[in-house]
Amino acid sequence: MAEYDTIRSVGVGARSAAEIDEGLRAHMNKVYSLMSIAMLITAGVAWAVGTNDALVAAIFGTPLKWVVMFAPLIMVFAFSAMLNRLSVAAAQLFFYVYAAAIGLSLSFIFAVYTGTSIAQTFLVTSIAFAGLSLYGYTTKKDLSGMGTFLMMGLIGLIVASIVNIFLASSAMAFAISVIGVLIFAGLTAYDTQSIKNEYVAHAEHGDSDWLGKSAIMGALRLYLDFINMFMFLLNFLGNRE
Repeated sequence: MAEYDTIRSVGVGARSAAEIDEGLRAHMNKVYSLMSIAMLITAGVAWAVGTNDALVAAIFGTPLKWVVMFAPLIMVFAFSAMLNRLSVAAAQLFFYVYAAAIGLSLSFIFAVYTGTSIAQTFLVTSIAFAGLSLYGYTTKKDLSGMGTFLMMGLIGLIVASIVNIFLASSAMAFAISVIGVLIFAGLTAYDTQSIKNEYVAHAEHGDSDWLGKSAIMGALRLYLDFINMFMFLLNFLGNRE
């Protein structure tokens, strides 16, 4: 993937480069803003449901839990498939509904872990995410080569997680959590650089519809990196009730 400075020097003039610089900052600010709103929605729904014993029992003590757990997975595939047919406003609304569904599926953590450990893990994740995303945005090193490696690691992680459902090995669960943190840490830096480079590659076209949807998809990618890193960290940093 071409470096930003290389693209800027060979593809645009000085004035256009300045415009791209300004547009890139605005685009990344929008990505982070959309992600932050989604995180607030997720946290609010998870807290509201997870701190209500009756709701937790009604959801996770019945077969309804399977619907709640798998609905976000179905939604994210549907979102990717329908994105081109959605308006920017509809895509943004879908993203927020998805964030609420994630919050519902994660609400059980308030019944499993102490509130203090959840807050501490969230803070650790936020600091780590900020540093990794900043690195991905500012580094001159091309991180595109990491993509295939990280995706292969992610597939292996999913397979291992499914296998451990049946094995119920605490040692394997710990290893999965550690590897999961490393994979999503790498994906945070990789996705940030990818979002940046995708903007630079398309900025000259001035396609506002594409830019709007690109910001939403970028926010979704970083949101998923954060959520997964948080959950894997919580598995070995969280104190159980």
